Amino acid sequence: MKKTVIFSLTLGLLALMGCERRAGEATSGEKPKYLWFDAEANFERFATRDSIDWYLDKTVEAGFNRIAVDVRPMLGEVLYNSAIMPPLKSHGGHTVERDWDYLQYFIDGARARNLEVTVSTTMFPLGSPVFMEGPAYTDNSFDDRLCIEYLPGGMVNIKDDRTKVGAFLNPAMPENREFALGIIRELASNYDIDGYALDYCRYPGFESDFSDFSRADFERYIGQTVGNFPGDIFTYDAAGERIPGPLYKKWWEYRSMVIHDFVKAAKEELRAIDPGIELEYRAGSWINAMYPTAQNWASKRYDFAAQPENAEWASEGYKSTGFAEHLDIFLLGTYLENIYGMDDPESIEFGIDRAKRVIDGDCRVYGTIYALNHEHNIEDAVYICLAQSEGLMVFDIIQVIEFDLWDDIRKGIDRAERDLRDAAGK
Repeated sequence: MKKTVIFSLTLGLLALMGCERRAGEATSGEKPKYLWFDAEANFERFATRDSIDWYLDKTVEAGFNRIAVDVRPMLGEVLYNSAIMPPLKSHGGHTVERDWDYLQYFIDGARARNLEVTVSTTMFPLGSPVFMEGPAYTDNSFDDRLCIEYLPGGMVNIKDDRTKVGAFLNPAMPENREFALGIIRELASNYDIDGYALDYCRYPGFESDFSDFSRADFERYIGQTVGNFPGDIFTYDAAGERIPGPLYKKWWEYRSMVIHDFVKAAKEELRAIDPGIELEYRAGSWINAMYPTAQNWASKRYDFAAQPENAEWASEGYKSTGFAEHLDIFLLGTYLENIYGMDDPESIEFGIDRAKRVIDGDCRVYGTIYALNHEHNIEDAVYICLAQSEGLMVFDIIQVIEFDLWDDIRKGIDRAERDLRDAAGK
């Protein structure tokens, strides 16, 4: 794709960084304000083009200037024209047949309304254990590539664990990494998008992956044979609680490096295809509790091992797995009910401040909120994200619709932008 570069004072820094912008985009200096369009939750709602048009209009009226379109949900199938994965046609008892390209229709509608577009895909999930839907359940060729869980009762293929949100591919396996990178290449090459958000780009939890492959890969990483696997990582007590073994800390470091290396590879793929597409990553704000899923979105300069609360699990080398430097944008999941309180670890305000400290300028930080938590105070939640971070994302449109939050979101945006203008002396 070839894009026309438009320079402005506000976008000058992005241009210097090699990020191109499209003709016709607003250059007013407004912060990015996203509304997220989840695929599964809105599967039936966006079965028709007129419904998409209606809600894109509502999106603009509410003050948003960007949308994030989910086109590969947890189910593993896709909502775009793909040569890699089959289309998502059925979910939750509903079947939708389209003779039109879902993603392209969103892009065309967004461009007509001067909205920027981020496309989002899950990276390693391949189906839903809850619904027992998706390629993990229809294609047995993936069986040896799915995560193997180490549970108190023994080893279990994740597709058979109905408590899990997704049947994840093992992120460490080269064929799975190439599969995920192929999806990135396909979308970046074939669609005119502004950003690509990595979602569920992680391990599913502390139980995964304990396959023979991961044992050998871990041994390669640490340069020694693991004589007692998985006992040298951890064991379980009678209550099912983890008891750390001698390689406990190195294990979390290894898994985090797996994800670090994938994020780095994703950035390189995007830069090779189109330097104007920004790499985004979405994850929860509770950084010190993210090690079981291997999501170290911090700067490499942030030393987890130096924090007393991380003494049990953080190795000296864990900080080297931080991948903020490989991102353009971090979508900070401050999915918290409390809004204000710099001394309250459960507040949005605290979460934004901490993220800015641990990322330390390596990428831009956008505060994001879970609309379901703010039926009665979303104006304040929107305000604090937009006022105190570099952008805003509201997840998800389904709650905005169900609770009729459009007007309150607009009030929060208007208030934040008015205060920012006043602070700038405009």
